[in-house]
Amino acid sequence: MTVTETTPHVGENLFPTGQLFIAGRWRAAAGGGLMAVEAPATGKKLTDVARATTADVDAAAGAARATFDSGVWSGLSGRERARILLEVGRLIRLRSQRLGQIESQDAGKPITMATAVDVNGAAETFEYYAMLAQQLDGAVRETPGNVHAYVRREPLGVVAAITPFNFPLILSTSKIAPALAAGNSVVLKPADDTPLSSLMVAEILQEAGIPDGVFNVITGVGSELGDHLVGHPEVDKVAFTGSTEVGARVASHAGKNLRPVVSELGGNSANILFADADLDRAINTVIQAFVFNAGQFCMAGSRLYVERPVYEQVIERLSQAVAGIPWGDITRPESVFGPLISRKQFDRVAALVSETVAAGARLIAGGDPDPDRPGYFYPATVLADVREDHPAVAREVFGPVLTVQPFDTEEAVIEAANGTPYGLAAGVQTGDVVRGQRVSRRLKAGIVWINGWGLMDPAVPFGGVKASGWGRENGPEGLNEYLQTKSIVLNLEG
Repeated sequence: MTVTETTPHVGENLFPTGQLFIAGRWRAAAGGGLMAVEAPATGKKLTDVARATTADVDAAAGAARATFDSGVWSGLSGRERARILLEVGRLIRLRSQRLGQIESQDAGKPITMATAVDVNGAAETFEYYAMLAQQLDGAVRETPGNVHAYVRREPLGVVAAITPFNFPLILSTSKIAPALAAGNSVVLKPADDTPLSSLMVAEILQEAGIPDGVFNVITGVGSELGDHLVGHPEVDKVAFTGSTEVGARVASHAGKNLRPVVSELGGNSANILFADADLDRAINTVIQAFVFNAGQFCMAGSRLYVERPVYEQVIERLSQAVAGIPWGDITRPESVFGPLISRKQFDRVAALVSETVAAGARLIAGGDPDPDRPGYFYPATVLADVREDHPAVAREVFGPVLTVQPFDTEEAVIEAANGTPYGLAAGVQTGDVVRGQRVSRRLKAGIVWINGWGLMDPAVPFGGVKASGWGRENGPEGLNEYLQTKSIVLNLEG
């Protein structure tokens, strides 16, 4: 079937219509299919996007390969690429209001958060990697003999980026920006539920001057496209964020072609509160850690361990504080969190809470969503007196749910905190800085916050250990994921 090519897909409407972005052109899916995108806050349809087929994956991967091999982007100097990436950051800021509205409606985020956190974070990421693109260099190596040896850092080729629903803009740019800064070409497959901001990013990249075919976006159903994309012979690297189960499948398919994968997977992060912590500050941190983005945060602090002398006091203060959290209406500037992404996710969170209460947990707050409310809103919920085998403790919840249990010794809480297959993040709340450092070094996690939570910056790498993935995003480490080294040795003997 012949696909159609049209002018850019976004006109005066806030939401894009059903087209893919391949080889610098907006085009319908090869099969002409569409899929609906709904608003989590209402459960109603926002718009339709193209439902790509494997033929579209082939077209996008082929375009990315052709542009990479041509050198139109990969052959530019880092300084030349940096100028364009800085322009991307500027255009993101220029369109922050519209991008914020799209991200808010599509992902169910409060408008203040979508603009200040997601959109601003995306702009900062492009700006940061524009800076690093100008600093790409190699090294001369001293060796015995009459030779001149040096090492170059070069782009990999075609990167397939697959992103989740919870932070569609940030977790796309954390892959796109370093991959482009390194000189690669990219095929982006955004989450089925939240593809809209990725389409606007394509529009911005094109306007900024990214050559046609260097960046491509295919929307559609992950289960129909994922295996074909990650196993595609034109793909040289896969960048994936999502569940541990899907991450294992992605790695398996990429591995058939011996393609490397960087992945950020599931988490079930422990937050440790010692009795000497500033409780006012600690309670605020605990709440932020589990309600941020409605708990749909791989690094959510969903498991709270409280030193026994202040256990009941902390529970009482949490009960009072949670009741006062402004939430719900995503158009209100003061709203802290909004709905879960879908009915499926809502039902999963509700089931985990019900099973945990039935197993003996004490319900301190929340756990009683309004059945008549439109959308997928689940209240901030606190479950105390839990055990390690309770469902909401043993599994990743991915909702605004906090489990709380006491501990008596530092050794015991470290063992409990590490007693999970995951290792994405952890936190230590304490007035003793030395203990904070000591405990943080023993926690098996890719990032540990002391007296805070969720403090993120493009310069600070994050990623997991154990079943939470491998590789790193952000920082110079994030750029290194998209580079390879080449040694060149010149024989100086005549």
